[in-house]
Parts: sequence; C-alpha cells; structure tokens
Amino acid sequence: MSARPSPAALAALRQKISALEGDAGRSQTVLPFGIAGLDRRLPKGGLALGCLHEVAGGGNGAVDGAAAACFAAGIAARLPGQIMWCVTQADLFAPALEQVGLPAGRVIYVEAGDDTSVLACMEEGLRHGGLGAVVADVAKLSMTASRRLHLAAKGSGTTGIALRRWRRQGDASDFGQPTAAMTRWRVSELPSAPLPVPGLGRAHWLVELIRARAGESLDIELEACDGTGHLGLPAALADRSAAQAGGLHSAFG
Repeated sequence: MSARPSPAALAALRQKISALEGDAGRSQTVLPFGIAGLDRRLPKGGLALGCLHEVAGGGNGAVDGAAAACFAAGIAARLPGQIMWCVTQADLFAPALEQVGLPAGRVIYVEAGDDTSVLACMEEGLRHGGLGAVVADVAKLSMTASRRLHLAAKGSGTTGIALRRWRRQGDASDFGQPTAAMTRWRVSELPSAPLPVPGLGRAHWLVELIRARAGESLDIELEACDGTGHLGLPAALADRSAAQAGGLHSAFG
C-alpha cells in the first residue's frame, strides 16, 4: 500500500491546482461545517464560498431530494443575507427548510418552467451580488453551464448550490458527468438513533463528499442539520478517530 502524501506535498499540489484554475493569490473565504473529520478534507478547512457546489440525494433520495435539499438549506442558513431558491415545480416544503435554520422570510422563491430557465435565473442571481446564496433545483448540468455559474459566483462572491434532482431514478446517472463545481456531495437518509421513549430521534444522514477540488473525498455518518443549520456527529462516533468515523477515499470523484 502506498504511503500517504505528506502535508507539505498536499499543500504544494493544492497551490499548483489553484494556479492552473486562476485562483492563485486570491483570498478565499470558507464556511466550516464544525465537524473536524469533514473540514480537514476541504481546502482551508471548510466549504469554499463564492463558488459553485453540487448536492444530490442518494438511493431513492435521488428522486425526492429531501435530505439533499435540507443539507443545502443548512449551508444557506449559515450565510448572511437573502437566499434565492430556483425550482421547476413548486414542491419545496418550507417548514422543513425552517427546521434546518432557513425560515421562509429569508428565501426568495423563483419558479421557472424547465432546467434552462432555472439555470438562467440562477446565473442572474449569482451575478447580482446582493444575495447570501443561490440554490437551484436542476436535473441536468453540463460543463458549459456549470462553468458559467462558477464564474458568476466567483465574480460576485455569492455561493451557488446546484441541487441535483431527477424525476426518474434512471436519470440520476447524469450526476457522474464532469462539471466545474468545486465540490460534489451526495446525501442519503439513514435510520435515526433509537430513543428511550416512543418517538423519532434526530435524522441521520450518510454524507458523501464525492469530489473536492484540491481536497479529499470522504463518506461519513452525521446527524442532520439542526435549527441553526449545523450538522452533528452521532454519539456513537463522537469518540472515534476520524479514520474510523468516516472512510477516506481517493481525492477525485
């Protein structure tokens, strides 16, 4: 088995990648998740702001996208300002977003008829520069479209999240196509922790960081976002090492 690269070697590689992508010398702000095992896999210890990111549901969640939407809402909830959320159908459940810290009063909903219109609205929102984040519910995302969105996000400093949803399970294979997104995530529902009394415990998710530009991939079981948009580490994993709590994979997805 090959030895793990040294921190210095990883830092040098990340610097080279940044230079190739035109980001060298640019100070980039990040949003930490507050989960050490996750943050250390991301460049500079958090989710890069002013960039495009992709989030999708795993398994049956690829169609309903509930966990993925709440994951995206948790990120948006921790960013200041109004959030623009673009959809093709008016099927978002606002109370669920509020449970993860994103109340309806902070969200500007934009309903468009198809993916092309949604992407156009998302790009306009990103270029505006006065929003905390722009989330778009979209099935297909080409390299050309994602590149435009990423450049718009970088130009204004507004974070973009492409919430990948498919009306048919078979269409989810499009998620494997390359895009310009800084990170690519897949969020799947897991059974919640049992309670000592009748009721439902806090939801659990399998969070997969499939791709992180200049970072490392990871899959980790976490508690779903709380009322402030923060993820939690399940009690059973809290005292385990990072290597035990989440499996480390290749740096490229």
